[in-house]
Amino acid sequence: MIEQKAIQTRTIGELVAEDYRAAGVFKQYGIDFCCGGKRTVAEVCSQKGVPLAELEEKLGRLEERPAAQRLQFNEWALPFLIDYIINIHHTYVQEKLPQLLEYAQKVAKVHGHAYPETVVIAHKLESLAEELFAHLRKEELILFPYVKELWKAKEAGEAVAAPPFQTAQNPIRVMEDEHEFAGSTMAEIRQLSDNFTPPEAACNTYRVLYALLEEFEEDLHQHVHLENNILFPQAVELERSF
Repeated sequence: MIEQKAIQTRTIGELVAEDYRAAGVFKQYGIDFCCGGKRTVAEVCSQKGVPLAELEEKLGRLEERPAAQRLQFNEWALPFLIDYIINIHHTYVQEKLPQLLEYAQKVAKVHGHAYPETVVIAHKLESLAEELFAHLRKEELILFPYVKELWKAKEAGEAVAAPPFQTAQNPIRVMEDEHEFAGSTMAEIRQLSDNFTPPEAACNTYRVLYALLEEFEEDLHQHVHLENNILFPQAVELERSF
């Protein structure tokens, strides 16, 4: 449960890492909790014109639930968290993005003359897919194995050789930049699609596309949150402990 004390000085990412239900509160106000997770509540409220007292009250009202009923991501061992991210979020991206590309291209081809934003959306999705597929490979082949190696060495009381990229902070900076690109691209698509609202006369493919886009954005937010706000900081701290 989130403590009301000094909520305004806490970062968005810290609060969501502490209690993921806070993400639902931030979403009500259009506050980015994944890529924008390093900003404090006070900073975000000032930038977006959100009433600070109102937001603090909603965050403070989050009621405690038994731990078994919600996932305590920030308490998981890093290898387990990495496997979860790969099996849940990486698999989701690999399965859903090809579907989204197919639907987006079809909708743009059939409806682009009447709704030119669909053509722009299709192009943005193509750029996003190219970036994300490469991003997942880099995480799975470079950063994640190194973090697991660090964890294993720490458990065994052994030393770890310096990696080719010198420190985990270097690939992490790249990953965070790519997260920023993915998040901003989805924000642009949301704006172009009027918050994923299809026209009244939209065909079924058009409607399915927008529904899947909204679902994809929701998954992306949690995916990026788990990495930016939980996995990456803990990985840096683990590396520094050697």
